[in-house]
Amino acid sequence: MITAGVIRGFGSEAGRVLISSSAAMLMCLFLSPRFISFLRDRSLGQNIREEGPEGHKVKAGTPTMGGIIIVLAFAVPFLCLSTRDWKSMGVFGATILCALLGFADDYIKIVKKRSLGLRGRTKLVGQVLISVGLWWIATHKAGMHNSVALLPFSAHIDLGPFYIVFIYIVVAGTTNAVNLTDGLDGLAAGCAAIALLAYVGITFVTKADHDLELVSGCLCGSCIGFLWFNAFPASVFMGDTGSFALGGAIAGLAVMTNTEILLIVIGGIFVIEALSVLIQVFSFRVWHKRVFKMAPIHHHFELEAWSETKIMLRFWIVAAACGAIGFTLYQISPAVRASKPAPVTSTRQPPNGPTSQK
Repeated sequence: MITAGVIRGFGSEAGRVLISSSAAMLMCLFLSPRFISFLRDRSLGQNIREEGPEGHKVKAGTPTMGGIIIVLAFAVPFLCLSTRDWKSMGVFGATILCALLGFADDYIKIVKKRSLGLRGRTKLVGQVLISVGLWWIATHKAGMHNSVALLPFSAHIDLGPFYIVFIYIVVAGTTNAVNLTDGLDGLAAGCAAIALLAYVGITFVTKADHDLELVSGCLCGSCIGFLWFNAFPASVFMGDTGSFALGGAIAGLAVMTNTEILLIVIGGIFVIEALSVLIQVFSFRVWHKRVFKMAPIHHHFELEAWSETKIMLRFWIVAAACGAIGFTLYQISPAVRASKPAPVTSTRQPPNGPTSQK
Protein backbone atom coordinates (compact mmCIF):
# COMPACT_ATOMS: atom_id res chain seq x y z
CA MET A 1 0.00 0.00 0.00
CA ILE A 2 1.24 3.49 -0.84
CA THR A 3 1.78 5.58 2.28
CA ALA A 4 0.99 9.24 2.74
CA GLY A 5 4.71 10.06 2.74
CA VAL A 6 5.20 8.47 -0.66
CA ILE A 7 2.16 10.26 -2.06
CA ARG A 8 3.53 13.62 -0.94
CA GLY A 9 6.43 12.91 -3.24
CA PHE A 10 4.10 13.37 -6.17
CA GLY A 11 3.60 17.01 -5.23
CA SER A 12 0.41 18.82 -4.36
CA GLU A 13 -2.99 17.14 -4.25
CA ALA A 14 -3.99 19.03 -7.39
CA GLY A 15 -0.91 17.70 -9.15
CA ARG A 16 -1.67 14.16 -8.04
CA VAL A 17 -5.22 14.40 -9.34
CA LEU A 18 -3.96 15.87 -12.63
CA ILE A 19 -1.42 13.05 -13.05
CA SER A 20 -3.93 10.30 -12.28
CA SER A 21 -6.72 11.72 -14.46
CA SER A 22 -4.30 12.25 -17.35
CA ALA A 23 -3.06 8.67 -16.96
CA ALA A 24 -6.63 7.37 -17.05
CA MET A 25 -7.40 9.39 -20.17
CA LEU A 26 -4.24 8.23 -21.95
CA MET A 27 -4.93 4.59 -21.05
CA CYS A 28 -8.35 4.92 -22.66
CA LEU A 29 -6.86 6.51 -25.77
CA PHE A 30 -4.20 3.84 -26.24
CA LEU A 31 -6.16 0.73 -25.21
CA SER A 32 -9.46 1.47 -26.95
CA PRO A 33 -8.36 0.82 -30.58
CA ARG A 34 -7.11 -2.67 -29.77
CA PHE A 35 -10.14 -3.41 -27.64
CA ILE A 36 -12.47 -2.27 -30.42
CA SER A 37 -10.67 -4.56 -32.86
CA PHE A 38 -10.97 -7.41 -30.35
CA LEU A 39 -14.74 -6.87 -30.10
CA ARG A 40 -15.16 -6.65 -33.89
CA ASP A 41 -13.18 -9.84 -34.50
CA ARG A 42 -15.54 -11.70 -32.18
CA SER A 43 -18.71 -9.99 -33.47
CA LEU A 44 -19.53 -8.60 -30.04
CA GLY A 45 -21.81 -5.85 -31.33
CA GLN A 46 -24.84 -3.96 -30.07
CA ASN A 47 -28.34 -5.27 -30.77
CA ILE A 48 -30.81 -2.47 -31.51
CA ARG A 49 -34.33 -2.57 -30.09
CA GLU A 50 -37.09 -2.71 -32.70
CA GLU A 51 -39.13 0.02 -30.98
CA GLY A 52 -36.23 2.49 -31.03
CA PRO A 53 -35.79 5.36 -33.50
CA GLU A 54 -35.51 4.26 -37.13
CA GLY A 55 -32.14 5.94 -37.55
CA HIS A 56 -30.57 3.75 -34.87
CA LYS A 57 -30.86 0.56 -36.90
CA VAL A 58 -27.70 1.43 -38.81
CA LYS A 59 -25.82 1.21 -35.49
CA ALA A 60 -26.54 -2.50 -35.15
CA GLY A 61 -23.31 -4.43 -34.78
CA THR A 62 -21.30 -1.53 -33.34
CA PRO A 63 -18.89 -2.95 -30.73
CA THR A 64 -20.22 -2.63 -27.20
CA MET A 65 -19.03 -3.27 -23.61
CA GLY A 66 -16.59 -0.36 -23.95
CA GLY A 67 -17.25 0.26 -20.27
CA ILE A 68 -14.58 -2.36 -19.60
CA ILE A 69 -11.97 0.11 -20.86
CA ILE A 70 -13.45 2.93 -18.77
CA VAL A 71 -13.24 0.84 -15.60
CA LEU A 72 -9.74 -0.48 -16.36
CA ALA A 73 -8.39 2.98 -17.16
CA PHE A 74 -9.90 4.30 -13.92
CA ALA A 75 -8.79 1.46 -11.67
CA VAL A 76 -5.08 1.28 -12.52
CA PRO A 77 -4.01 4.87 -11.72
CA PHE A 78 -6.34 5.02 -8.72
CA LEU A 79 -4.90 1.88 -7.13
CA CYS A 80 -1.35 3.04 -7.88
CA LEU A 81 -1.65 6.54 -6.38
CA SER A 82 -4.26 6.25 -3.63
CA THR A 83 -3.86 5.43 0.06
CA ARG A 84 -7.01 3.31 -0.26
CA ASP A 85 -8.97 4.78 2.61
CA TRP A 86 -12.42 3.41 3.35
CA LYS A 87 -14.39 6.17 1.64
CA SER A 88 -12.56 5.87 -1.66
CA MET A 89 -12.59 2.07 -1.53
CA GLY A 90 -16.35 2.19 -0.95
CA VAL A 91 -16.78 4.18 -4.17
CA PHE A 92 -14.28 1.93 -5.95
CA GLY A 93 -16.15 -1.19 -4.83
CA ALA A 94 -19.53 0.23 -5.90
CA THR A 95 -18.07 1.09 -9.31
CA ILE A 96 -16.58 -2.36 -9.89
CA LEU A 97 -19.64 -4.27 -8.65
CA CYS A 98 -22.01 -2.16 -10.74
CA ALA A 99 -19.73 -2.71 -13.74
CA LEU A 100 -19.92 -6.47 -13.18
CA LEU A 101 -23.71 -6.26 -12.99
CA GLY A 102 -23.76 -4.34 -16.25
CA PHE A 103 -21.29 -6.75 -17.84
CA ALA A 104 -23.59 -9.68 -17.04
CA ASP A 105 -26.44 -7.75 -18.66
CA ASP A 106 -24.36 -7.03 -21.78
CA TYR A 107 -23.15 -10.61 -22.03
CA ILE A 108 -26.68 -12.01 -22.00
CA LYS A 109 -27.75 -9.52 -24.65
CA ILE A 110 -24.90 -10.49 -26.95
CA VAL A 111 -25.16 -14.26 -26.45
CA LYS A 112 -28.94 -14.31 -26.99
CA LYS A 113 -28.76 -11.63 -29.70
CA ARG A 114 -31.50 -9.65 -27.96
CA SER A 115 -31.58 -6.13 -26.57
CA LEU A 116 -33.03 -7.48 -23.30
CA GLY A 117 -30.52 -8.67 -20.73
CA LEU A 118 -30.77 -9.60 -17.07
CA ARG A 119 -34.19 -9.96 -15.53
CA GLY A 120 -35.41 -6.98 -13.55
CA ARG A 121 -35.49 -9.08 -10.38
CA THR A 122 -31.85 -10.06 -10.81
CA LYS A 123 -30.80 -6.43 -11.27
CA LEU A 124 -32.84 -5.50 -8.19
CA VAL A 125 -31.08 -8.10 -6.05
CA GLY A 126 -27.67 -6.99 -7.34
CA GLN A 127 -28.37 -3.32 -6.61
CA VAL A 128 -29.65 -4.19 -3.13
CA LEU A 129 -26.45 -6.09 -2.31
CA ILE A 130 -24.27 -3.26 -3.64
CA SER A 131 -26.25 -0.74 -1.60
CA VAL A 132 -25.88 -2.80 1.57
CA GLY A 133 -22.13 -3.01 1.05
CA LEU A 134 -21.87 0.73 0.44
CA TRP A 135 -23.95 1.44 3.55
CA TRP A 136 -21.81 -0.87 5.69
CA ILE A 137 -18.54 0.76 4.58
CA ALA A 138 -19.94 4.27 5.00
CA THR A 139 -21.35 3.76 8.50
CA HIS A 140 -19.09 1.07 9.99
CA LYS A 141 -15.71 1.85 8.43
CA ALA A 142 -15.76 5.44 7.16
CA GLY A 143 -17.38 6.79 10.34
CA MET A 144 -20.38 8.39 8.64
CA HIS A 145 -23.76 8.84 10.31
CA ASN A 146 -27.17 7.57 9.23
CA SER A 147 -28.20 11.09 8.27
CA VAL A 148 -28.80 13.06 5.09
CA ALA A 149 -27.52 16.62 4.66
CA LEU A 150 -30.00 19.09 3.20
CA LEU A 151 -27.34 21.14 1.42
CA PRO A 152 -26.84 24.04 0.95
CA PHE A 153 -28.52 24.43 4.36
CA SER A 154 -27.04 23.23 7.63
CA ALA A 155 -29.99 20.95 8.38
CA HIS A 156 -29.68 17.16 8.63
CA ILE A 157 -32.28 14.41 8.73
CA ASP A 158 -31.42 11.35 10.82
CA LEU A 159 -32.88 8.38 8.95
CA GLY A 160 -31.67 5.75 11.40
CA PRO A 161 -32.23 2.23 10.01
CA PHE A 162 -33.96 3.67 6.94
CA TYR A 163 -30.66 5.16 5.73
CA ILE A 164 -29.83 1.87 4.03
CA VAL A 165 -33.10 2.13 2.08
CA PHE A 166 -32.19 5.68 1.11
CA ILE A 167 -28.79 4.53 -0.17
CA TYR A 168 -30.51 1.89 -2.28
CA ILE A 169 -32.74 4.56 -3.82
CA VAL A 170 -29.65 6.64 -4.64
CA VAL A 171 -27.74 3.70 -6.15
CA ALA A 172 -30.64 2.24 -8.12
CA GLY A 173 -31.87 5.64 -9.26
CA THR A 174 -28.47 6.85 -10.41
CA THR A 175 -27.43 3.67 -12.22
CA ASN A 176 -30.75 3.43 -14.04
CA ALA A 177 -30.75 7.15 -14.89
CA VAL A 178 -27.25 7.01 -16.40
CA ASN A 179 -28.28 3.86 -18.26
CA LEU A 180 -31.29 5.66 -19.73
CA THR A 181 -29.08 8.57 -20.79
CA ASP A 182 -26.80 6.21 -22.72
CA GLY A 183 -28.98 6.31 -25.83
CA LEU A 184 -26.98 8.60 -28.11
CA ASP A 185 -23.34 8.63 -29.11
CA GLY A 186 -21.27 10.43 -26.48
CA LEU A 187 -24.23 11.56 -24.42
CA ALA A 188 -23.81 9.53 -21.21
CA ALA A 189 -19.99 9.66 -21.23
CA GLY A 190 -19.94 13.45 -21.62
CA CYS A 191 -22.63 14.11 -19.02
CA ALA A 192 -20.95 11.72 -16.58
CA ALA A 193 -17.58 13.42 -17.11
CA ILE A 194 -19.16 16.77 -16.26
CA ALA A 195 -20.84 15.44 -13.10
CA LEU A 196 -17.57 13.78 -12.05
CA LEU A 197 -15.70 17.04 -12.65
CA ALA A 198 -18.11 18.70 -10.23
CA TYR A 199 -17.20 16.03 -7.67
CA VAL A 200 -13.52 16.71 -8.25
CA GLY A 201 -14.25 20.28 -7.17
CA ILE A 202 -16.41 19.20 -4.23
CA THR A 203 -13.82 16.78 -2.84
CA PHE A 204 -11.06 19.33 -3.41
CA VAL A 205 -12.94 22.00 -1.45
CA THR A 206 -13.34 19.77 1.61
CA LYS A 207 -9.51 19.44 1.93
CA ALA A 208 -9.96 16.08 3.68
CA ASP A 209 -11.09 13.55 1.07
CA HIS A 210 -7.91 13.35 -0.99
CA ASP A 211 -8.54 9.84 -2.26
CA LEU A 212 -12.07 10.80 -3.31
CA GLU A 213 -10.42 13.48 -5.46
CA LEU A 214 -8.48 10.68 -7.14
CA VAL A 215 -11.60 8.59 -7.70
CA SER A 216 -13.43 11.51 -9.29
CA GLY A 217 -10.43 12.61 -11.34
CA CYS A 218 -9.60 9.13 -12.67
CA LEU A 219 -13.22 8.47 -13.64
CA CYS A 220 -13.50 11.87 -15.32
CA GLY A 221 -10.26 11.28 -17.24
CA SER A 222 -11.33 7.83 -18.42
CA CYS A 223 -14.69 9.22 -19.61
CA ILE A 224 -12.94 11.95 -21.60
CA GLY A 225 -10.59 9.41 -23.17
CA PHE A 226 -13.52 7.15 -24.02
CA LEU A 227 -15.33 10.05 -25.68
CA TRP A 228 -12.64 10.10 -28.39
CA PHE A 229 -14.14 6.86 -29.71
CA ASN A 230 -17.71 7.20 -28.43
CA ALA A 231 -18.54 10.62 -29.88
CA PHE A 232 -20.75 10.67 -32.99
CA PRO A 233 -20.38 8.54 -35.04
CA ALA A 234 -19.42 6.12 -32.29
CA SER A 235 -16.82 3.41 -32.90
CA VAL A 236 -17.78 1.70 -29.64
CA PHE A 237 -20.59 1.86 -27.08
CA MET A 238 -20.00 1.73 -23.33
CA GLY A 239 -22.92 -0.68 -22.88
CA ASP A 240 -24.50 -1.42 -19.55
CA THR A 241 -21.00 -2.24 -18.27
CA GLY A 242 -20.08 1.43 -18.57
CA SER A 243 -23.38 3.09 -17.70
CA PHE A 244 -23.88 0.97 -14.58
CA ALA A 245 -20.27 1.55 -13.51
CA LEU A 246 -20.53 5.33 -13.92
CA GLY A 247 -23.90 5.40 -12.19
CA GLY A 248 -22.54 3.38 -9.29
CA ALA A 249 -19.49 5.63 -9.05
CA ILE A 250 -21.54 8.83 -8.98
CA ALA A 251 -23.93 7.34 -6.41
CA GLY A 252 -20.99 6.24 -4.28
CA LEU A 253 -19.43 9.69 -4.42
CA ALA A 254 -22.75 11.23 -3.40
CA VAL A 255 -23.00 8.93 -0.38
CA MET A 256 -19.38 9.39 0.74
CA THR A 257 -19.54 13.20 0.40
CA ASN A 258 -23.02 13.36 1.98
CA THR A 259 -24.39 15.07 -1.12
CA GLU A 260 -27.18 12.63 -1.94
CA ILE A 261 -29.81 15.39 -2.06
CA LEU A 262 -27.50 17.75 -3.97
CA LEU A 263 -27.00 15.00 -6.56
CA ILE A 264 -30.43 15.93 -7.90
CA VAL A 265 -28.84 19.17 -9.07
CA ILE A 266 -25.33 17.92 -9.92
CA GLY A 267 -26.75 15.09 -12.02
CA GLY A 268 -29.68 17.16 -13.23
CA ILE A 269 -29.49 15.85 -16.80
CA PHE A 270 -29.83 12.28 -15.52
CA VAL A 271 -32.83 13.32 -13.43
CA ILE A 272 -34.45 14.88 -16.50
CA GLU A 273 -33.91 11.71 -18.53
CA ALA A 274 -35.37 9.48 -15.82
CA LEU A 275 -38.32 11.79 -15.16
CA SER A 276 -39.18 11.85 -18.87
CA VAL A 277 -39.59 8.06 -18.79
CA LEU A 278 -41.66 8.15 -15.59
CA ILE A 279 -43.92 10.89 -16.97
CA GLN A 280 -44.35 9.03 -20.26
CA VAL A 281 -45.27 5.75 -18.57
CA PHE A 282 -47.61 7.40 -16.04
CA SER A 283 -49.38 9.48 -18.69
CA PHE A 284 -49.89 6.52 -21.01
CA ARG A 285 -51.20 4.23 -18.28
CA VAL A 286 -53.56 6.80 -16.76
CA TRP A 287 -54.72 8.86 -19.76
CA HIS A 288 -53.54 6.64 -22.63
CA LYS A 289 -51.66 9.61 -24.04
CA ARG A 290 -47.97 10.23 -24.63
CA VAL A 291 -46.39 13.46 -23.43
CA PHE A 292 -43.28 12.93 -25.58
CA LYS A 293 -42.95 11.41 -29.02
CA MET A 294 -40.57 8.92 -27.45
CA ALA A 295 -38.84 8.52 -24.11
CA PRO A 296 -36.20 9.05 -22.79
CA ILE A 297 -36.40 12.67 -23.81
CA HIS A 298 -33.32 12.64 -26.10
CA HIS A 299 -35.29 10.36 -28.44
CA HIS A 300 -38.10 12.93 -28.46
CA PHE A 301 -35.68 15.52 -29.84
CA GLU A 302 -34.41 12.99 -32.37
CA LEU A 303 -37.96 12.64 -33.72
CA GLU A 304 -38.13 16.45 -33.78
CA ALA A 305 -35.38 16.23 -36.44
CA TRP A 306 -32.54 17.35 -34.17
CA SER A 307 -29.21 15.80 -35.13
CA GLU A 308 -27.41 13.58 -32.62
CA THR A 309 -24.56 16.09 -32.38
CA LYS A 310 -26.97 18.93 -31.65
CA ILE A 311 -28.73 16.96 -28.91
CA MET A 312 -25.43 15.82 -27.41
CA LEU A 313 -23.94 19.31 -27.24
CA ARG A 314 -27.06 20.93 -25.82
CA PHE A 315 -27.44 18.22 -23.20
CA TRP A 316 -23.77 18.72 -22.28
CA ILE A 317 -24.50 22.43 -21.81
CA VAL A 318 -27.40 21.61 -19.48
CA ALA A 319 -25.21 19.11 -17.62
CA ALA A 320 -22.46 21.72 -17.23
CA ALA A 321 -24.94 24.26 -15.87
CA CYS A 322 -26.30 21.69 -13.38
CA GLY A 323 -22.80 20.72 -12.29
CA ALA A 324 -21.76 24.33 -11.81
CA ILE A 325 -24.88 25.15 -9.81
CA GLY A 326 -24.46 22.03 -7.66
CA PHE A 327 -20.81 22.81 -6.94
CA THR A 328 -21.66 26.42 -6.04
CA LEU A 329 -24.43 25.32 -3.67
CA TYR A 330 -22.01 22.96 -1.98
CA GLN A 331 -19.30 25.59 -1.69
CA ILE A 332 -21.60 28.15 -0.04
CA SER A 333 -23.08 25.64 2.42
CA PRO A 334 -22.41 26.54 6.08
CA ALA A 335 -20.53 23.30 6.82
CA VAL A 336 -18.01 23.94 4.03
CA ARG A 337 -17.54 27.59 4.94
CA ALA A 338 -16.98 26.67 8.58
CA SER A 339 -14.27 24.17 7.61
CA LYS A 340 -12.21 26.80 5.80
CA PRO A 341 -9.33 28.22 7.83
CA ALA A 342 -9.66 31.81 9.02
CA PRO A 343 -7.39 34.34 7.34
CA VAL A 344 -4.15 34.97 9.20
CA THR A 345 -3.60 38.57 10.23
CA SER A 346 -0.11 39.98 10.34
CA THR A 347 1.36 40.80 13.77
CA ARG A 348 4.68 42.11 12.55
CA GLN A 349 6.00 45.33 14.13
CA PRO A 350 7.12 48.27 12.02
CA PRO A 351 10.85 48.29 11.19
CA ASN A 352 11.59 50.99 13.79
CA GLY A 353 9.57 49.24 16.49
CA PRO A 354 6.34 50.43 18.07
CA THR A 355 5.86 54.17 18.13
CA SER A 356 5.28 55.84 21.45
CA GLN A 357 2.67 58.46 21.97
CA LYS A 358 3.47 61.61 23.83
